[in-house]
Amino acid sequence: MKSAYELAMERLAKQSPTTKLSDAQKRELAELDSKYKARVAEREIFLQGEIAKAREQGDPEALAQLERQMSVERRNLAAECEEKKEAVRRKP
Repeated sequence: MKSAYELAMERLAKQSPTTKLSDAQKRELAELDSKYKARVAEREIFLQGEIAKAREQGDPEALAQLERQMSVERRNLAAECEEKKEAVRRKP
């Protein structure tokens, strides 16, 4: 007798079967991860410098705005990366 987990996994496999990625696709996905990690780090370094300046000046509004900006940029870059990775996964 199968467990509920096994039955659920079978149903999931029928609804959206997993696809095998080629070595080229795996390399491309790894390159995208690396590229976007670097872009996120670059933005964080820049914004951390701006945040430090805002702290020194005692400007809480600018500090809050920069922290929001960092959060938004992280989300945007992550979404952009996922879109590109999904396009790679869809390639035959």
